[in-house]
Amino acid sequence: MSLPGRAEVVVIGGGAVGTSIAFHLAEAGTAVLLLERDELGSGSTGKAAGGVRAQFSDPVNIALGARSLQAFARFAERPGGEIDLRRHGYLFLLSDAADVVAFEDSVRLQNELGVPSRMLTAREAGELSPLVSVDGILAGAFSPTDGHCTPDGVVQGYAAGVRRFGGGIRRRCAVEGIELSDGEITGVRTDSGTVATSTVVCAAGAWSAAVGAMAGLDLPVRPLRRQILVTEPVPGLPARLPFTIDFSTGFYFHDEGPGLLMGMPDPVETADPHTDDRWLDGLADTVARRAPALSAIGAAHRWAGLYELSPDHNALIGEATEVNRFLYATGFSGHGFLQSPAVGEVVRDLVLGRPPEVDIGGLSVDRFARAAHRPERNLV
Repeated sequence: MSLPGRAEVVVIGGGAVGTSIAFHLAEAGTAVLLLERDELGSGSTGKAAGGVRAQFSDPVNIALGARSLQAFARFAERPGGEIDLRRHGYLFLLSDAADVVAFEDSVRLQNELGVPSRMLTAREAGELSPLVSVDGILAGAFSPTDGHCTPDGVVQGYAAGVRRFGGGIRRRCAVEGIELSDGEITGVRTDSGTVATSTVVCAAGAWSAAVGAMAGLDLPVRPLRRQILVTEPVPGLPARLPFTIDFSTGFYFHDEGPGLLMGMPDPVETADPHTDDRWLDGLADTVARRAPALSAIGAAHRWAGLYELSPDHNALIGEATEVNRFLYATGFSGHGFLQSPAVGEVVRDLVLGRPPEVDIGGLSVDRFARAAHRPERNLV
């Protein structure tokens, strides 16, 4: 399919964030074109664990997560599509006294902002997630409205909505350059031709630094590998197993069909998006200590993907000051999928020149020049 000659807005990146932005713009009547160099959702979104939550330490992240949860709950009606949302909660297991204090502060803030999270004793945490050993656990933090859903379902639902409202999507169309004249965007050059436009939104995830460089901008986003494993069937899985996270190690799991999806940070810091068997040793040791009942369960399959890290592990959302009408939504550091519905609303409003429902002024990239970092504590 050929490229249109012109679009009001070009969105670069076909993951959950990019398709959400394109959907919200198309729904608002904007002539939007989304460009994806591969298949929709084939980047980080397609490799995500699918968790959705509002249990954060930063009020902006809490607000983005809570608004997104509301949107996920209504996804079948708008934009439409099945995403297999399972709101069985998120459970953080805490084994460090300082983490307990920090999560107590976060829960108070979350409650003030309408999130029904609460602190638990170790025994209560073990009752909610009976596969874990609570040896060494001091407390837990739990919110019953969090959960997980299917990333590909979200991408395809938003993409169908884009098309329904007249927006354009071009897959296997790689962006090669952004054309500028006196600080104004005039077009986007691809391997399939050039599209005239005055507005570009970078939603390219782990590849955003390269897109920013095409416009002469520094988007401080770096890729970092994460690996995930899905087990063979686990007998006797609880009907409502929460997304469970051992906070000190980053080990997590949730139900995935008859088995479990599990992951944890990679011991090797790399941007190589391929699996590495060295990761399995650390995972096996952690499982034996924190969820010994799972040690005998075999692996069905596994994969690797890339986080898009910002320097303070918070998103970059805003509009460039050096280039007119270059907007960005990237650097989510593992939270892009779960925040994608609210981010689509926010970027739509920025493009249309109206104040977003969530004040994201503190997430602009210039915060780093001002040393106004705002690190998020509740990272997975």
